[in-house]
Amino acid sequence: MTGPTTETTGSTSDRTADGPAPAGAPPGRATVALLGSLVALGPLTTDLYLPAIPGLTRDLGSTAPAVQLTLTGSLFGLAIGQLVFGPLSDRLGRRRPLLAGMVLYTLSTLICAFAGSVGVLVAGRFLQGLSGAAGLVIARAIARDRFEGVAMVRFMASLGLISGLAPIFAPAVGAQLLRFTDWRGAFLALVVFGAVITAWVLLTLRESLPPELRHGDGLGTTLRAIGGLLGDRRFAGYVLTSSFSFGALFAYVGGSSVVLQSEYQISPQTYSLVFAVNSLAVVGFSQLNGRVLVQRVPMDRLMLIGVGAAALAGVVLILFATVWPVGLAGVWPALFLLMAGMGLVLPNSSVQALTMAPHAAGSASALIGVGTFSCGALVAPLSSLGDRPSVAVLGAVVAGCAAVALAAFLLLCRPRTKG
Repeated sequence: MTGPTTETTGSTSDRTADGPAPAGAPPGRATVALLGSLVALGPLTTDLYLPAIPGLTRDLGSTAPAVQLTLTGSLFGLAIGQLVFGPLSDRLGRRRPLLAGMVLYTLSTLICAFAGSVGVLVAGRFLQGLSGAAGLVIARAIARDRFEGVAMVRFMASLGLISGLAPIFAPAVGAQLLRFTDWRGAFLALVVFGAVITAWVLLTLRESLPPELRHGDGLGTTLRAIGGLLGDRRFAGYVLTSSFSFGALFAYVGGSSVVLQSEYQISPQTYSLVFAVNSLAVVGFSQLNGRVLVQRVPMDRLMLIGVGAAALAGVVLILFATVWPVGLAGVWPALFLLMAGMGLVLPNSSVQALTMAPHAAGSASALIGVGTFSCGALVAPLSSLGDRPSVAVLGAVVAGCAAVALAAFLLLCRPRTKG
C-alpha cells in the first residue's frame, strides 16, 4: 500500500508504507502512549470533576439534578461526536479531523472552566464530549489502518489498559486537585491536558489513511458507507453484542454505588475498594485476552465466554438477593465475574467489527462508539429503579443486557471456528 503512513517518533513496529504491520508485530510505545492519551480523554472528561460536584452546585447556586445534566450532556456529546468525527476521518484522513477535535476540546473546556451558570456549563460539557469523541473514534480507526490480526488485538488491549485505569484514577486525581483549587481548577487541568495532546498530535502523528482509500464524494458516500455497514448482519451483530455488553457494564457503574451502599450499609471508602478491585478485573482480563488468549483461542469463542460470564453474573446476583441472601461476600465475586467477562467481550467485539470494515474504519469505529455510549447512557439509570434500589434489580438489568448481547451474537455473528 502506498501513500503516507502513520508514525509517531520512536515507533518502528507499526504500519509501513507497504501495508499494515505483520499480524504479530507489537505496537510502538510512542503510538500506544499518544493514542492511549486520546482514548483516556473520555473517562477523564466524565470523571475528573465528579468530586467537585457538591462545590460546583453551591458555587453556581443550582440543584443536584440540574448539575447532573452536565454529565448527561458530556455522555451524549461523546456519542454524537463519534458519528461526526468517524465518518469525517474516512473522508479527510485521520490527522486533520483529530487536530480539529482537539482544538475544539481545549476551547470548550475553557468555556466550562469559566461558566457562570449551569446552562452554560451543560452546553460546554456537550461540546467537550462532542470534540473529545474525536480521540476515541479516530484512535480506533488508526488501529485498523496500522495493524492486523493479533497485532491489532494487542494494540486494542493496550488502549483498553489505559481506558480501564483512567476511570479508576480520575476521581482520585480530581479529589487531590480540590486540595489546591476548586471545580474550575479541575477544568483548567483538562485545558492543559488538551493543549498538550494537541501539540503532541501536531508534532508527531502522521497520516495513516492514504488519499486513494478515502471517501471523498461528500455526505452521500459517507451515509452509504454507514448504511452498508449496518446492512451487514455480522457487523451489526458485533456492534449489538458490544453495545449491550457495555449496557451491562454501565448498569453496574451507574447503579452499584447507590445499591451497594444502601443495601449493605457500606461506607464510601469500602465501595471505592469494591469498585477499584472490580475495575482491575476488566483491565486484567483485557490484557490477558490481548497478550495470551487470542493467540490460542478464537476471538468469537472468547466473546461467547465473556457474554456467558456476564449473563451468569446477573443470574447469580438475582439469586443472592432473593433466594440465598449471602450479603456482600457473595455479591462482590459476582460483580467481579461480570467485569472479567467484559474484559473478553469488549476488545474482541471491537476488533471483529473493525476487521470487517477496512474500507470505512472511521465510520465503523463511530458506530461502535455510538452504540456502546448510547446503550450505556440509557441503561445506567435502570439499575437503581424502584422505591428502594436493590441488588435484584441490578442483577435483572445485567442479565437482561447480557441476554440481548448473547442473542445478537448467536443469531447474527455466526461464530466461526477461527478468530
